[in-house]
Amino acid sequence: MTTSTTRGRVPVTGIGQTKVFGLLVDREFMFSNHKEKYKPRVEKRQRKLITQISFIRPFLEPDETILLVTTGHSPPTVLEKLGIGWLFLCLKRSLLIFTDRRIFHVPTTSSYRYRNSICQIPYASCESIQMKRAGLVVEYKDGKETEKFPRLSGREKKKIRELLKIISFEGPQRGVSRRVHLCPQCAKTLYSSISSCGACGLKFKTGTAATWLAILLPGGGYFYLRRPFLGVVTALLEISAVVLIVIFAGSLRDGVSATLPWLGLGILMLALIKPFAVVHGRVIAGEFVPRPATVTFQAAAAAM
Repeated sequence: MTTSTTRGRVPVTGIGQTKVFGLLVDREFMFSNHKEKYKPRVEKRQRKLITQISFIRPFLEPDETILLVTTGHSPPTVLEKLGIGWLFLCLKRSLLIFTDRRIFHVPTTSSYRYRNSICQIPYASCESIQMKRAGLVVEYKDGKETEKFPRLSGREKKKIRELLKIISFEGPQRGVSRRVHLCPQCAKTLYSSISSCGACGLKFKTGTAATWLAILLPGGGYFYLRRPFLGVVTALLEISAVVLIVIFAGSLRDGVSATLPWLGLGILMLALIKPFAVVHGRVIAGEFVPRPATVTFQAAAAAM
């Protein structure tokens, strides 16, 4: 990597630039280790990850080059850390795609499959990007937010550290000052509190609907947002709490005071689970979950 830095981009040689599975990549950088030595195992790993990101093609600019792909986790909220703990290791999995001008953050399923949700972090909107322990810490230029992407794959950590040494944070921000979502149907920028894309009209699941369903039905908000595992777990816990309340409330009316702790347990479970499901549902809805289960990119809409 010896050419001069382009504003807001990573310098690329051009010598190793070629297409892999239809995507423009810098083979020399992507298939080498952190010491810039080609390693077959690195190439095998990167090719495997590239097969997972075929969806990224229409989101790339014509000459944008992919430098590295790795696995990690989306930034967990304090609520998620307290409420689901270790479960976020599966429920918050994501892919990070480093190009010569930005990072694509892609929330995925537990098996790293695309959820039709994608974000971008332009280098020009960042004050700094650092590897701390096993996480990627991004500080934005507006100074209002710092995000950490925890538990990046150990196989790419050293390589990412070397990549971060040559990233340029200069250049115009183009109105983007932090991580923002892109419409999975037309790649236009999505801003908070919208229920549909202003460019192509794609509709998204809403936090309001998720809230009402979470209140009215056990696990309803999660099923609405296509999180069946969380929906099943939440439904079982809520139903168990209701059963405890019904059974032991009846026993309490019959004067069996020993059932009071069990009644209290049921009430406590419901008081904790229901509000968590409501608030967490709104967090998930913030990832812009499309209403259609399958979304096809529309080139015509993207050109608008």
